Amino acid sequence: MKQISELLRELTYRVASGPLEGEISALVYDSRKVTAGCMFVCIRGAAYDSHEHTEEIAAAGAKVIVAERPVKVPEGTALVLVEDSRYALALLSAAYFDHPARRMKVIGVTGTKGKTTTTFMIKGILEHAGYKVGLMGTIETIIGDRHIPANNTTPESYLIQQYFAQMADEGCQVCVMEVSSQGLMMHRTAGIPFEIGIFTNLAPDHIGPNEHASFEEYAACKGMLFRQCRLGIANMDDEHFGMVLEGHTCKLETIGFSEGADYRADHVELVGRPGYLGVRYRLSGRLSMDVEIDVPGRFSVYNSLAAIAVCEHFKVSEEDLKAALKVVKTKGRIEMIRVSDDFILMIDYAHNAMSLESLLTTLREYAPKRLVCVFGCGGNRSKLRRYEMGEVSGRLADLTVITSDNPRFEEPQAIIDDIKLGMAKTDGKYVEICDRKEAIRYVIENGQPGDVIVLAGKGHEDYQEIKGVKYPMDERVLIQEVLKELAER
Repeated sequence: MKQISELLRELTYRVASGPLEGEISALVYDSRKVTAGCMFVCIRGAAYDSHEHTEEIAAAGAKVIVAERPVKVPEGTALVLVEDSRYALALLSAAYFDHPARRMKVIGVTGTKGKTTTTFMIKGILEHAGYKVGLMGTIETIIGDRHIPANNTTPESYLIQQYFAQMADEGCQVCVMEVSSQGLMMHRTAGIPFEIGIFTNLAPDHIGPNEHASFEEYAACKGMLFRQCRLGIANMDDEHFGMVLEGHTCKLETIGFSEGADYRADHVELVGRPGYLGVRYRLSGRLSMDVEIDVPGRFSVYNSLAAIAVCEHFKVSEEDLKAALKVVKTKGRIEMIRVSDDFILMIDYAHNAMSLESLLTTLREYAPKRLVCVFGCGGNRSKLRRYEMGEVSGRLADLTVITSDNPRFEEPQAIIDDIKLGMAKTDGKYVEICDRKEAIRYVIENGQPGDVIVLAGKGHEDYQEIKGVKYPMDERVLIQEVLKELAER
């Protein structure tokens, strides 16, 4: 039970009708979960607007209804009007769970690419140094030993605050979380006292119906984080740095290869050996040391610079920084799986043309004997993605193995045929093997010394969606099954 006056303390509102006294039993924003004596917050969604169902919500037991426009409520039900009900939900949720973020240091990471890897790097380094850290992001939320699969990069505000409360109760000193532009735009992170905000990079993405109306809006939403954090750490090499940081109110530090960066990388060297691809560089500026990370590519340098800059503010020793960076892993993000001393096999989430091109271009820099790309595309999604990914793989890979991803309600072969249309624009060689396990078997059996083989598209996912059903399918498990079967043969 929570006092109504306590919940409303930090909210700007107007009482339109009814008594606003006593306690409420719960805070609810899903009309299917209304309970007797609850406070209900009306949310306007793309397909359903609970403002239009307030009489039924009150009849189901809601004691207080919070809305952003006048709505019908029966006598005896309190109606509270706010300017933006999503913003109100965020502040009400924080109060409902007794402001758990104030009991931790919250670090937010935003950007088009690199959010997931950066959050896992920060978590890995801080834990290596003895901190207890919670994580919230695209793959999962981690609270102690619990791993909760994610539905959104940034959950709804109520769920964020619920997770914060659980983390604080578990003794977490830090929470590191991915902050999406959608999450910022929809006020899911409103009221969170971010200790540090991080900007990785910005590229055209998430622009279209039900997302962002323009690239300018996309950038502006990213920039909201830097009016909500105490310290901002930003990639000054990104061409949109000024656009995102415009109007920031936080203290600012920079990372990059540029001369003026507070945390600067130079003398970058790609490191390749059997079963391993990485990168080493010299760090200068506020810290001076040699760094090696177990993740390939220049973009990994940026992710590690951001993690190092954060951890410097937590007084992590140079020894802990170096040790943690060499072992930190992110599931499904250039995740290397040791299967042979002759060639390298990895799993990555690259599931659109932009991310696949970035991945394959990075791996090309290591001059593999052959670059082999195994991928498919999701069903009931834009065919343009299939054409583009086929063209990218055909242009950059020495061999493409076209297979199945999540066909959903389409026929896998029809999706493969679409990918081949993109392949046809290139001179790239390809084979098609519809069954994903058989595709993996093919590349392992036919791997040559010096090859780099990447299984793209699934990443952290551990299922395959077919005809509306999600079947268990983890590429790590498939690889081990193939290795066992080949050994028995």
